[in-house]
Amino acid sequence: ELISSLRSKLQTLWEERELILSEARECAGWGEELEATVRDVCKPNEFERYMMFIGDLEKVVSLLLCLSSRLARVQNAMRRIDGNTDAEEKQSLNERHKLLSRQREDAKDLKENLDRRERVVSGILAKYLTEQQLQDYRRFVQVKTSLLIEQKDLEEQIKFFEEQLENLEKSIP
Repeated sequence: ELISSLRSKLQTLWEERELILSEARECAGWGEELEATVRDVCKPNEFERYMMFIGDLEKVVSLLLCLSSRLARVQNAMRRIDGNTDAEEKQSLNERHKLLSRQREDAKDLKENLDRRERVVSGILAKYLTEQQLQDYRRFVQVKTSLLIEQKDLEEQIKFFEEQLENLEKSIP
């Protein structure tokens, strides 16, 4: 029953992932239209700023999500430490935790910098775009970020359930 339940949950997650990927493709198309509009109306250096911001948006959000995920896994491993855990493993987990915490703080600084750059890009676009186009741009940035977060979350859930299923199948003779 448990194996069947896990397989069913995985199937649902895989279907959800396909839906998110479809939305991501749609968002990418929307981004290409927006890019063409920005290229047509902005000066080349302003367009370059826009493109750098959009490219960095995905990188910084993905980095933050990845580091947060890795940090959570290390924290979970640290919670499982008991009297039987050897000192070397405890030290390794503590070092990884410190490193990932520093890296996540650095990534948060990058995100704050990215937010400032977004305000600059938004100011540039406000000079050229209609109010509706500006709203479309802001919505695009919001949707792109949300889709990245949803995708990462789904991938984590899928990975977790696949591991659970694999461990369960191995434990049954």
